[in-house]
Amino acid sequence: MFKSIIDQDSYISLLENRHAEELFELIDKSRDSIGEWLDFPNHTHEINDTRKFIKRTLSSFAANNGYWVGIWHKEKLAGSIGFLYFNWQSKKTEIGYWLSKDFEGLGLATKACSVFMKHAFEELKLNKVEICAATSNIRSRAVPERLGFTEEGTIRCFEFLNGKYLDRVTYGMIGEEWRGSSKA
Repeated sequence: MFKSIIDQDSYISLLENRHAEELFELIDKSRDSIGEWLDFPNHTHEINDTRKFIKRTLSSFAANNGYWVGIWHKEKLAGSIGFLYFNWQSKKTEIGYWLSKDFEGLGLATKACSVFMKHAFEELKLNKVEICAATSNIRSRAVPERLGFTEEGTIRCFEFLNGKYLDRVTYGMIGEEWRGSSKA
């Protein structure tokens, strides 16, 4: 299916049912690190849960309403990145991503986001891309900051996760800003 090269060792590709076991094992192994910031590990208890997720994301892809792909590094699944939705009327989307702790610090999230931004602005002709993260998730916040996004604001107590409220910061980039940057 869909595959896009990130660098000589890495690529992104649509998740397919054949990836369900590998995806479940990665989530299970990374449950504590990704579960600190994201809720989905709390709902991923068995391989069938990842199969359902893959089925949903392929349906969203087919309906042109967002999708998730796997991030592979040296032929191992490292994490996932996705367009959470497409708002065609406003011509915008939001990118979400996560990596297993074993693959942090390699620039994979930043490189994958850059590929997604190019796709959003050049091929999908969207006007705006947003990335949101918990204010205390410094590693995740570094991605939009490295890519030149503008910090647009913080929503207090956005989410209740693991017994505490998390504030959420939103970053945005407009297509003309991206086209005028060195990242394009």
